[in-house]
Amino acid sequence: QVQLEESGGGSVQAGGSLRLSCTASASEHDYNTHCMGWFRQAPGKKREGVASIYTRGGFTYYAGSVKGRFTISQDKDKNTVYLQMDSLKPEDTAMYYCAADSTGGYCYNFDFNYWGEGTQVTVSS
Repeated sequence: QVQLEESGGGSVQAGGSLRLSCTASASEHDYNTHCMGWFRQAPGKKREGVASIYTRGGFTYYAGSVKGRFTISQDKDKNTVYLQMDSLKPEDTAMYYCAADSTGGYCYNFDFNYWGEGTQVTVSS
């Protein structure tokens, strides 16, 4: 099993910034994730993939709605992935979930099998 712990959510005004963090922990035999990413789900809407990173090569992928505003990065020594969110808009308001994938699929498919509990991001106009 892989455990994911998010932090960094909160409330901000439109145009502001937030940085989310996600730290992964697992037993040595279970730690085989090759993709990590962030999803979000707003009330009444489907969960959507926001950004993902191929942890072994550093390649990144973004949803069109956040491209140019959000940046995903990783600190491999800390087993931590970050989501820097700039120029936030009210429509970015959602619960944000960290996720990881160990199934071997492509990171840009956003088809992950481990999930964190989520952290709330609220952007006011």
